[in-house]
Amino acid sequence: MVHTNLTTAVDHLMAPPLTVAVIGAGAAGLAVGRALKTEGHEFVIYEKSEKLGGTWLYDPRVESDPLSLDPNREIVHSSLYHSLRTNLPRELMGFPDYPFSTEKNRDPRTFPGHEEVLQFLNEFATKFGLVESIRFKTEVIRVERVDLRNDRWVVESRNIESSSNELFDAVVVCNGHYTIPNVADFPGREKWPGKQIHSHNYRVPDPYKDQIVVVIGHGASARDISVEISNVAKQVHLSSRSPNFDISNFEYRDNMSQHSKIDYANENGEVVFQDGVVVHPDIILHCTGFKYGFPFLKSEGIVTVEDGRVGPLYRHVFPPKVGPNLSFIGLPYTGIGMHMIDFQAKWLAHVLSGKARLPSVEEMEAEVQRHYREMEEKGIPKHHTHCLHLQLDYLDQIANLVGLEGVDEASRSLFKRVVFEFLNGEAPNRA
Repeated sequence: MVHTNLTTAVDHLMAPPLTVAVIGAGAAGLAVGRALKTEGHEFVIYEKSEKLGGTWLYDPRVESDPLSLDPNREIVHSSLYHSLRTNLPRELMGFPDYPFSTEKNRDPRTFPGHEEVLQFLNEFATKFGLVESIRFKTEVIRVERVDLRNDRWVVESRNIESSSNELFDAVVVCNGHYTIPNVADFPGREKWPGKQIHSHNYRVPDPYKDQIVVVIGHGASARDISVEISNVAKQVHLSSRSPNFDISNFEYRDNMSQHSKIDYANENGEVVFQDGVVVHPDIILHCTGFKYGFPFLKSEGIVTVEDGRVGPLYRHVFPPKVGPNLSFIGLPYTGIGMHMIDFQAKWLAHVLSGKARLPSVEEMEAEVQRHYREMEEKGIPKHHTHCLHLQLDYLDQIANLVGLEGVDEASRSLFKRVVFEFLNGEAPNRA
């Protein structure tokens, strides 16, 4: 199926069908697969796991290093904990033209558990005939241009039996961004004698029974996990850098308390907060988010990852110098995720088919730099480059590029209500 001649492809004027490598069979990879299939392109979806679902595929295993800092550890892709539920209601968990309406084993709650999301993705893949295009148990270990004058890419992969090198007209990176933990940094962290773990390696509350636990973070996982472990832990101390975070706004127990950032920890086992409170915890649990990482990508510096910024990327998708032959789907966050990846995938497929055109390299680079300057002027830190700041304008802009209307009014209204509740700390009370 994959062509092996080395003729140079000419940007987005290449004639379909093109051969496309999609890395990852999670929600983004599946959305891309459907969009490519609709446009008549030939594609392969590489999936390291034996099943599809990406981050929604629950894995009870945890990594050998609880903080995931050991480069020699065996990496577990998913960060799901057993009780995890969506932080968007089921009405916002489907694709715009394929609603989240699973009937078998349906979760009666508005915010369903991860099991139903995985079921939805399996149904989607079956409905659109994507499963036969997935190479399971196949890890991509290198993605690189054939040469600097050629727009084609070599994808090196391996499975249990063998390894292979194949050439593609385009590569779409859909490997997710909930696998490489971002660990909190505070003085004394490395010398503190207790146990430290990142939420990536949290599954169930049992190991926290009768323990004194410090939870760092104020996002959805910090809220969910702190409440869950408070049912078994002796004490739970939440540490947050956000002045707006208030645990009194959501379900909490008498054994929970809130503090400012950690000032320092010491070899005596103490953790000292900036508000002056001192505790002697057994465990520090880092619910501090994740990093972007593409260890397989050899782009000669065309695409870099620095302080949470993947760039330069035109509208979070295309590197100006090599787009559309290389693209990234699903990087932005704090929006309606399924809508976003669907719009991005359709835009990508249209560009590869010549139905939509990208601006010149110079124009794309200029727009990226404008975006960076606007962030600086507004005081937005670099690590928020791909944060949509709970706004839906980006989704509408991408949808419009392929002739779609964007987020419908009902979804927009529901999203705004959910965001309001979350900002007021009500997410853990969701029914």
